[in-house]
Amino acid sequence: MTRKATTEDVPAIQRLVNGYADRDLMLPRSLSQLYENVRDFHVVEERGEVVACGALHVSWKDLAELKSLAVAEHHQKKGFARSIVAACISEARSLGVARVFALTYVPEMFERLGFSRIEKALLPRKVWTECVYCPKFQGCTEVAVIVEVGASPAPLRLDAQPVAER
Repeated sequence: MTRKATTEDVPAIQRLVNGYADRDLMLPRSLSQLYENVRDFHVVEERGEVVACGALHVSWKDLAELKSLAVAEHHQKKGFARSIVAACISEARSLGVARVFALTYVPEMFERLGFSRIEKALLPRKVWTECVYCPKFQGCTEVAVIVEVGASPAPLRLDAQPVAER
């Protein structure tokens, strides 16, 4: 069952996310970060256990990031990632967000869900808000993917200034 996360889910979300972070596959999240952003998260629960999670983080009026998408290894290939992505896209639509992007090491999975690859340079707000704190920032091999989910998204601009500079 896919549902919005609660504060009770935070320790399980942290275990899922940090299990991947321990292998340098995503950024680690502290309990504080997760509690502060619990409203962004969706989880999949199976037999009382949180087995997948993902968050929709609104970056700008027309842009949101799907982040911290993690599925317990023994529960992969069951459609749980697809379920989380669908829940996040549905939420983005209800918020009026036109595009959802993700940074990923598995772009093929996102492409099967309707996302397209784009250059990371097209996401300047993202690069200047969180990526600069990543130890892999200079040698990042993640792939940026994006999907249009709403009507009339504004065009992405290479010359757009980071939020901090506006």
